[in-house]
Amino acid sequence: MRAVVQRVKEGKVIVEGETVGQINEGLLVLLGVGDDDNDKDLEYIVNKILGLRIFEDENGKMNLSVEDINGELLVVSQFTLYGDVRKGKRPSFTSAAHPSIAEEYYKKFISKCKELGIKTEHGVFGAHMDVSFINSGPVTILIDSKKTF
Repeated sequence: MRAVVQRVKEGKVIVEGETVGQINEGLLVLLGVGDDDNDKDLEYIVNKILGLRIFEDENGKMNLSVEDINGELLVVSQFTLYGDVRKGKRPSFTSAAHPSIAEEYYKKFISKCKELGIKTEHGVFGAHMDVSFINSGPVTILIDSKKTF
């Protein structure tokens, strides 16, 4: 699994003119599922994202997690994180999971975060979404459960 995680002051997702997910301070998580991902990858991504110490403490140091600040998550499915542009200029998405599998893991990710007590909002899997947010910092972190970067 891959994620682009952005520390945000606020964020929202709009589908067909309707706001379907909205948060205040927390993390925007763009989540992609690979064709060889499994429950171990899911656990890694959940634990890594919720434990990321990218919020400032009382001394201005990035030392607190989204859990520590009682922050919120906005999760958006993003198969294009598996776009491969090493050949040509048109991305190949052959490493992305089949949509039925990707949707299952997307929903599992959201459920696990909620089970752990994090207010979690989300977009609509497979829909065309308009995502808006205010990146705080800016802080943007890339995570890959296979640790390729």
